[in-house]
Amino acid sequence: MSSTNEEDPFLQVQQDVLSQISSIRPLFASYLRIRSLASSSTSPELISARTELESALSSLAEDLADLVASVQAIESNPSQFGVSDHEASRRKRLVQEVGAEIQDMREELNKNIAGGKGAGNSDLPDPSSFQIGEGDGGDAYNEFEQQQQVEMMQEQDRHLDGVFHTVGNLRRQADDMGRELEEQNEMLEVVDDLADRVGNRLQTGMAKLGLLGIQRVFNVYGAR
Repeated sequence: MSSTNEEDPFLQVQQDVLSQISSIRPLFASYLRIRSLASSSTSPELISARTELESALSSLAEDLADLVASVQAIESNPSQFGVSDHEASRRKRLVQEVGAEIQDMREELNKNIAGGKGAGNSDLPDPSSFQIGEGDGGDAYNEFEQQQQVEMMQEQDRHLDGVFHTVGNLRRQADDMGRELEEQNEMLEVVDDLADRVGNRLQTGMAKLGLLGIQRVFNVYGAR
């Protein structure tokens, strides 16, 4: 079995993708928990969790794009690449399921914080306002650090958007190719039916010619 994995790049990348998605699920659950407790989208803990999750999703999405391209390449003629129709269908289903799970996570990342800890007590002052600061420099640094994190998060957003756009295009192309193959199969079935009918007619015609020949011989020799 291992020799097959070594020979088939798809199976190698598939193992990596399944390993990545298993590692990402706890990160996603942690992000949702932190988001539910955060009172602001600029919370350092939330930004850190989001950045870690987006980085992992970005890497996974790139590997998924490779799998989609591989599925698309063999879909028209799997046997040419030593892949059975059943295995080709399994690969396509795997890509679609992983892609759907990533997309669900991506949609959660795009959601704004609807509430969170302290949201129901919006009339209360921010506890940090009671703390004694060490000067304006600390506040300025914190604001700068948060701004840097937000910009980095936005950059990762743009990168993920590009990757998902590519994956989406590949999936649509694969679906289009699948529909074209179905249409071609239907046309081949029509041609086969027509060929069968023509063949049957030829056989019937040959049989009639044979009977006609026998009848003519009988007429010639029978008349004598």
